[in-house]
Amino acid sequence: MSAKPDGYRSTPRAAVIGLGSMGLGIATSLRRGGFTVMGCDTNATTMERFAATGGQGTATPAMAVAGASVVVSVVVNAAQTEAILFGHGGCTEAMVDGAVFISCATMAPEAARRIGAAVEAKHRLYLDAPISGGAQRAAEGKLTVLASGRTEAFIAARPALDAMAAKVYELGDAVGAGAAFKMINQLLAGVHIAAAAEAIAFAARQGLDIRRVYEVITASAGNSWMFENRVPHVLEGDYSPKSAVEIFTKDLGIVLDMARSEKFPVPIAGAALQMFLMTAAAGMGRDDDISVARLYAQITGTNLPEKS
Repeated sequence: MSAKPDGYRSTPRAAVIGLGSMGLGIATSLRRGGFTVMGCDTNATTMERFAATGGQGTATPAMAVAGASVVVSVVVNAAQTEAILFGHGGCTEAMVDGAVFISCATMAPEAARRIGAAVEAKHRLYLDAPISGGAQRAAEGKLTVLASGRTEAFIAARPALDAMAAKVYELGDAVGAGAAFKMINQLLAGVHIAAAAEAIAFAARQGLDIRRVYEVITASAGNSWMFENRVPHVLEGDYSPKSAVEIFTKDLGIVLDMARSEKFPVPIAGAALQMFLMTAAAGMGRDDDISVARLYAQITGTNLPEKS
């Protein structure tokens, strides 16, 4: 596996599969880092948006990875990851010798291990590399990457990781470790979003000026990154999805599945999951994850700001 793809030394090629807000930002950062980037997404509108930024798109993952030294997969879950690797028009067989598949999807560690083993059985490199940071940091090349995999995979992925991320945590050679770290992050993120939603809706119910609440709390011990980042969406009445409610119905569901298999209690994560599930059931699954605050407002008759 020592041979490098054609053009690797002069103009490295990368493929980005999944061009949502995170994938589009990653593609932008890779181009800025000197890569020629081919993109692929099943959504025609997403592909049009990618083309408007100057990106080159292809119809299938297999076509996108032709000649690429790095394939970055920015899809939602394990099932989508397996589909782009092994389904019709999948990219495993089309990847060139020495190329690395960087899997950024959030999934259970067991799923990451299964997929990684299947990719390596095809004599391809695989890096378990979930990401954190949001769309803006993706576009700025300032993501945090929680990565695990063989040394060869890290070496092959390093130029792309340098372009994508401000921090890359190398979490060992066992695929699945990165996924496990990400699930701890998602447990905390989901709980913090649910708590922020509860707090700001409760403040509104008491008739407080919630803009002043935001000002006070972000300067106080009760603040969290999620409170500081998400509550402005409530203040502006803007629930267009930066990160959707359904992301946390999925991710906290994985956390509870993992905990159940270990017979480990996670009651706070369980309560947060129920809030996201209720918000999705109320028709807000594809809206911004702070829409949990809207659910509180609906069931208590509390007024929150509306988008002007």
